[in-house]
Amino acid sequence: MNNWLCKTLAILVLACCSTVGAYAQRDAAAKSSSTVAATVTVTPAITASTTPVELARVAFNAQGGEKFRSVKNMVLKGSVELFAPNSTQSIPGSFFLIVAGQKVRLEIDARPIAFLKQIYDGQQYYSSMPGVELPAPSKFGMAVLSRYDQPGYTVSAIPDKKKLRGFRISDEDGNVTDFYMDVTSGRVMSFLIPYNGYVFGTENKKFKEVDGVLIASSFSQRLETPQGAFFADYTVKDIKLNQPLGDDVFALP
Repeated sequence: MNNWLCKTLAILVLACCSTVGAYAQRDAAAKSSSTVAATVTVTPAITASTTPVELARVAFNAQGGEKFRSVKNMVLKGSVELFAPNSTQSIPGSFFLIVAGQKVRLEIDARPIAFLKQIYDGQQYYSSMPGVELPAPSKFGMAVLSRYDQPGYTVSAIPDKKKLRGFRISDEDGNVTDFYMDVTSGRVMSFLIPYNGYVFGTENKKFKEVDGVLIASSFSQRLETPQGAFFADYTVKDIKLNQPLGDDVFALP
């Protein structure tokens, strides 16, 4: 049980951080915490000749464009269901996540089975569970999308997946995220991240618009291993952007 739970919690760490991303700062506007009924911005028509860079630009704008890029920090709270391979019985828990630039604090409470606290203060890691290391949040997922047009990042083509168009963003260190977007809305519906010898998959199910930024409010994770597939289903119940944060939020114990 401890082995598979360690790996499942590792999914949660990478999944939460990569889904939320790591951003810079700017103003926040528009309506708050309202369910999205349409795209954040008008999405141009995507055709077979649309280039990977153009796809990335459409996805970037669908997330909120410059408002998405300039979020100072993000605080998420919600519930999570953990599934072991070949099991239909979940382990329920709650999660609390703060991301501010390179800094991350994550707590997952699935007691009495497990409790995980991880903190990265921008230089050092702390984990209450040995062997589960927090990846740098700026290297993967939505944070990479926010940097698609900046020096050191390359956008390239990958095969589409069913009705979703695909594109890849790589950084100069070789870190890769593969994005798959809806051609009508421009939203990123799923992405894949190779990390530490595994491939982590994220599927976005529902979204909310908060201060003009599109946030995944329901998403699932999948990790294929020799023992089978591990799953984690998240439901985000509270989203806050650009909150005043105390100096002790990212303090290591």
